Amino acid sequence: MKMPEFRFTQIIQQLEKRQGGYHFLKVNANVVSQFDKGRHTRLRCNLDEQHEFSCGLNHLGDGNYFIILSGKNLKKVNKELGDEIHFRIYEDPNPLGVEIPEVLQVLMDQDVSARETFNKITDGKKRSLIYTIQPVKDVDKQVRIILDFLEKCQLKLEKKR
Repeated sequence: MKMPEFRFTQIIQQLEKRQGGYHFLKVNANVVSQFDKGRHTRLRCNLDEQHEFSCGLNHLGDGNYFIILSGKNLKKVNKELGDEIHFRIYEDPNPLGVEIPEVLQVLMDQDVSARETFNKITDGKKRSLIYTIQPVKDVDKQVRIILDFLEKCQLKLEKKR
């Protein structure tokens, strides 16, 4: 079954400062409801057929949703607030929305306890862990960060029982 893909043309908008001040693209609720996981769907967003990135959906506050446009993503397509942009979205084939770094994969392959904890935590926590270790160059430090993170998650999981 082919996953739905949606194409839009919009003006790049900005949230009020009290809401974060992010540049964004609006996605109507009727579009979001067509994805199997609704607002919890991880997406790929393609900007002007020039740049593509993984993203999630955020509540706009009026029943609709939005995708955050980082300055880095806008720069890659030479766009700014108020510019018109063409974009398309579709479900990310990788439900996590990010690749698992080799050091994390190796650790999970070798450590059953780490793998079990990783598999129990939410996708958001998994992404948070991945984004935390990505900039760290030292492999030993990455392993310590992973193990500390997973240990804290395991303690929280045990408290919920």
